Amino acid sequence: MPFVRISLRKGKSPEYLAALADTIQRALVETFDVPENDRFQAIHQHDENELIFDSSYLAGPRSNDFVYISITIGRPRTAEMKATLYRRLADLLAQSPSLRPEDVMIVVSTSAPEDWSFGDGIAQMTDPDWRLRVAGGQR
Repeated sequence: MPFVRISLRKGKSPEYLAALADTIQRALVETFDVPENDRFQAIHQHDENELIFDSSYLAGPRSNDFVYISITIGRPRTAEMKATLYRRLADLLAQSPSLRPEDVMIVVSTSAPEDWSFGDGIAQMTDPDWRLRVAGGQR
């Protein structure tokens, strides 16, 4: 149940954005045990003065193609799984949409099941009877 926020500077084509989002989902499916249809992503495009980053801090050199990927997950993943995701995502993004690995920053944050509501004002992950109440018209 990851939620992915993708931040980059404005100016990329719809095809580029689709390739970016599709590739991120592919890496999550391949490395994080995420079902293919468990896809929630938001793409945020920023003016130059709205996405500020150091071109060389702990990696780089970064270009104006820099992409920040924030992934919020429920179930914790091991350090090995995270490292595998980082490498796989950088490799796949280099293929499509031709994003340099130096321009990819990834942050994974973990949350508890009760921190999620997928709709209907219900915490589906912690409420075992939610389907019965929704089917019965109760909320």
